[in-house]
Amino acid sequence: MRYNMYEKNYGKRRQNYERRKRRRRKIILRRLACMLLIIAAAVGGIIAVKKYNSSGKTVPEKNITETLRAIKIPEWIDEQLIHLHNTARTGTELDGVKNIVIHYVGNPGTTAQNNRDYFDKPSTEVSSHFLVGLDGEIIQCVPLWEKSAASNWRNSDTISIEVCHPDESGKFSDITYNSVIKLTAWLLNETGLNEEAVIRHYDITEKLCPIYYVQNEDAWKQLKKDVGKALKSLKG
Repeated sequence: MRYNMYEKNYGKRRQNYERRKRRRRKIILRRLACMLLIIAAAVGGIIAVKKYNSSGKTVPEKNITETLRAIKIPEWIDEQLIHLHNTARTGTELDGVKNIVIHYVGNPGTTAQNNRDYFDKPSTEVSSHFLVGLDGEIIQCVPLWEKSAASNWRNSDTISIEVCHPDESGKFSDITYNSVIKLTAWLLNETGLNEEAVIRHYDITEKLCPIYYVQNEDAWKQLKKDVGKALKSLKG
């Protein structure tokens, strides 16, 4: 009789023990799952931040218009804003500034003024924020806080620079090149970006633009290095 009672009590204790063991196992598994979710979220956040900052700091979307409006355009830039119309300049505000995009006009021998006047035609569907000419002149065509029509789906968060060139190769002349470096470094300094934020039209759409600096990767890398040096000089 005592033996049976002992067996019965032992069985109950064993059942209770197994229930507690299963409960602890479930708790441990839940905690482990939570930890894994937290780790995954943290890793995902780090990756997202790295991607976001891969081109340098980005001008924050909040108050972007006010930030860009506050930038004073230097005297060495000729402001000739094109008229508002439905294609080349719509007046739509930027969502932010993540990159500075370098283009070439693709029309050898034409001047910055030629291309600016072309942008200003009501039928024209393209434009850029700036044009750099054959003699190093720089013309602003679109306000910094507005979208240009140069970089396809990246028009909403980029500032565009179209560059004139003397021949079909698309290579910039020395005086033009120097103005491109000066303008790009100034824009980076004003927007808080670094030289890694400088990209080509090619990097967005794989269009051969600016053609010489797509076909000659070393020349492109050197251009970015020169921009970095100029930016460092501006920062003192």
